[in-house]
Amino acid sequence: MAAATTENLPQLKSAVDGLTEMSENEKSGFINLVSRYLSGEAQHIEWSKIQTPTDETVVPYEKMAPVSQDVSETKNLLDKLVVLKLNGGLGTTMGCTGPKSVIEVRDGLTFLDLIVIQIENLNNKYGCKVPLVLMNSFNTHDDTQKIVEKYTNSNVDIHTFNQSKYPRVVADEFVPWPSKGKTDKDGWYPPGHGDVFPSLMNSGKLDAFLSQGKEYVFVANSDNLGAIVDLTILKHLIQNKNEYCMEVTPKTLADVKGGTLISYEGKVQLLEIAQVPDEHVNEFKSIEKFKIFNTNNLWVNLKAIKKLVEADALKMEIIPNPKEVDGVKVLQLETAAGAAIRFFDNAIGVNVPRSRFLPVKATSDLLLVQFSIVHSDLYTLVDGFVTRNSARTNPSNPSIELGPEFKKVSNFLSRFKSIPSIVELDSLKVSGDVSFGSSVVLKGKATVTAKSGVKLEVPDGTVVENKDINGPEDL
Repeated sequence: MAAATTENLPQLKSAVDGLTEMSENEKSGFINLVSRYLSGEAQHIEWSKIQTPTDETVVPYEKMAPVSQDVSETKNLLDKLVVLKLNGGLGTTMGCTGPKSVIEVRDGLTFLDLIVIQIENLNNKYGCKVPLVLMNSFNTHDDTQKIVEKYTNSNVDIHTFNQSKYPRVVADEFVPWPSKGKTDKDGWYPPGHGDVFPSLMNSGKLDAFLSQGKEYVFVANSDNLGAIVDLTILKHLIQNKNEYCMEVTPKTLADVKGGTLISYEGKVQLLEIAQVPDEHVNEFKSIEKFKIFNTNNLWVNLKAIKKLVEADALKMEIIPNPKEVDGVKVLQLETAAGAAIRFFDNAIGVNVPRSRFLPVKATSDLLLVQFSIVHSDLYTLVDGFVTRNSARTNPSNPSIELGPEFKKVSNFLSRFKSIPSIVELDSLKVSGDVSFGSSVVLKGKATVTAKSGVKLEVPDGTVVENKDINGPEDL
């Protein structure tokens, strides 16, 4: 593909003008993004200037002042808060249709149910009205609208808005794919969660919340079960007038690709693996130099968002995402919300416990948070909050690798008669046609492998401790 240049812009612009499905805000946002991309204005990171942030910039959670037990102080804090969940993703990687947030997590409850229950409990307990906002994409909007109707009688005001809908660009001609007759959903894409700030503003919701006296929005992925409202963080931000706060947590070997916070030319900013020169990638992945990573739990001041969006100042790093769809090479340009940190005044990170990062990206994560009737296991569910079992002595979660037979949620559920006890498990690797009976206990390091063409069933009540099982004879 010949590299596109700013000379391609006028042709693209006139094609975009003809796309009636886009609002004026979307058209200008898209053209703005493309022209920044074509002018190659990406910030170049000089490796030698990178500094490790101090405790003033990335505050250890345990150093933050705890919130008093005074109900009126708590209510006062919560009255300033809006909770926003990024709800644009589909459950396709887990074999589900529709929004990922409606996958069942525990006891018949979905991600969205748990979120609503948590906020409802806060509102009931403190007599406040914390609203829940869902940022949908055009992929999840219709389904979500139907689903939120079931919460009409809950004590939570639920708002939804859509993030922008941008056209995919045909790579070799650099024209919008919908202009070339690709009119179905595949011609379009949602441009990443960095779009949350302009879209919240353009929806009119931001001004409405400001007029109600709201000051901060807590943004998190809808599939992160650990992203619950934290009053300690909220109080710290209000007291210290921090316009932006990113929750980070210590890296483990499973997180080496996650973005990290650095101090750069006097500002705190996010460093993503895509920005790292090839010769420094191994250093970036090391746990010694870059010890923390971004959980994508973000706390942001609403007035600051308004000011920066109006000034068109949020110029986050552009993430080019080339894809091949139906045999056509297309380009989609995206941005990430975490990269906005460097545009806000007095921005900080907070180094939080790992319990605030519990994402469900695959069925192996689902196993961690589901539990059986017999054992109240690795996580328990109280008031919609998923809490880790204090009986587990190992501070890190078990590593769980399930083969492709478990990839879809329906397959996953059919292979466990009940969810095994994993409170003493260090690691589990399952491959082949394996299924588990009820009340199975897994401890230490366990591997279960079914040979090709063989069905392997782990019987009810089996205890597998530090064992490799390669057939029925090992059970």
